[in-house]
Amino acid sequence: MNPPAQPRTLFEKVWLAHEVSTEADGQSLLYVDQHLLQDGSAPAFKMLRQRGLEPRVAQRAIATPDHYVPTDSRDLAALADPEKRAMAQALQADTAAAGIRFFGLDDARQGIIHVLAPEQGLSLPGALIVCGDSHTSTHGALGALAFGIGAYEVAHVLATQTVWQRKPRTMRIGVDGRLADGVSAKDLILAIIVRIGAAGATGHVIEYAGSTIRALSMEGRLTVCNMSIEAGARAGMIAPDDTTFAWLAGKPHAPAGARWERALRRWRELPSDAGAAFDSEVQLRAEEIAPMVTWGNSPQDALPIHARIPDPESIADGARREAAKRSLAYMGLAPGTALTDVGIDRVFIGSCTNGRIEDLRSAAAVVQGRRVAAGVEAWVVPGSNAVKLQAEAEGLDKVFKATGFQWRYAGCSMCLATNGEQVAPGQRCASTSNRNFVGRQGPGSRTHVMSPAMAAAAAVTGRLTDVRRLGVRA
Repeated sequence: MNPPAQPRTLFEKVWLAHEVSTEADGQSLLYVDQHLLQDGSAPAFKMLRQRGLEPRVAQRAIATPDHYVPTDSRDLAALADPEKRAMAQALQADTAAAGIRFFGLDDARQGIIHVLAPEQGLSLPGALIVCGDSHTSTHGALGALAFGIGAYEVAHVLATQTVWQRKPRTMRIGVDGRLADGVSAKDLILAIIVRIGAAGATGHVIEYAGSTIRALSMEGRLTVCNMSIEAGARAGMIAPDDTTFAWLAGKPHAPAGARWERALRRWRELPSDAGAAFDSEVQLRAEEIAPMVTWGNSPQDALPIHARIPDPESIADGARREAAKRSLAYMGLAPGTALTDVGIDRVFIGSCTNGRIEDLRSAAAVVQGRRVAAGVEAWVVPGSNAVKLQAEAEGLDKVFKATGFQWRYAGCSMCLATNGEQVAPGQRCASTSNRNFVGRQGPGSRTHVMSPAMAAAAAVTGRLTDVRRLGVRA
């Protein structure tokens, strides 16, 4: 009689299904199902040419320009930096030569790679997905194992369809209860990062679980997994369920017909087994989470909107105390200041974290019938052309433009500002992006990360604002 199978986590099931071999040093060679490429991929293609190699399985890669493209037009000539323009142009040439599917600026599906791939049904449960971008963890929302890789690894995957990795540890973060009105998935992940710290999940893959996670929409789950990297995790994952399957059904590249039924049977086996062991576990209550805003230069520097800027002298840890002092100096903030007293100059709604249709709907609900505050410049940058077209079909573009927002084309834009779309030195930006690092949105820029509804509230009041005070259930 065979002994019962050892209970396994979602992560372990996906890892083992892709493990080709394991070396004595503990590294495993993993087969890659989907390789995502963006306009920072030129160095990897150059490495292949130098070695006389070609992509091994071109049909398992897709590409789209997102980091360097302008969002005020679809014309690459609008990019002032010739090096960035050349990077975006190289992606089209490299993928054409390799026979890799390319979603260009003239394609109605183009967008940020981490928005495009899920909405096109190219990110699937149980898949192993890689990309030369840290926020590849986004795709874990569908029950995939997805992580970012470096330029050399991008070349390795192109040449072999495999990647070497050392098996990470596992962490389960359980969240139970109901999120209050005005509290979103963005607030949830910021609260998690505050709880465990920006390095709290280093060396781990996080599985998010609990009734709160199960109640999230797919857009909310994508937001949570996207920011797993901000907690130091290698990846974030959520077990696929009926919400996942309903969202994927009918997507352009998702399985259909008999293939769909076979896929469903496989996908339903993916959730962690009862009794599966995790290396560490964390529990949170949803009712304790309020709308969150960052105040410093790390995603862990976040507080509920009703709080005040902390006094570094109250921080016991010496390194954290000095980091807080540097952050407050850079951000131009004084200890004890109420967050709601902090004025803003710019608003950015977009990014691979919060550029999806649900995000734009929540922001539009806040600004409808209002006006952007005097002296504030506010942008909406859809995460993909598909999102842009859907928003326009729903009239959301008209709501934003009537309010005083700029309505732009898809791209990464001001999230990381590599395309020249920057926050000016000393300006303060309410942003739905994922990072508030020094200079992230441009040299000297000051970034406050928050949800789309909170960014919208900041836009119409001119300051950091509790969206709940505007009487909108966003």
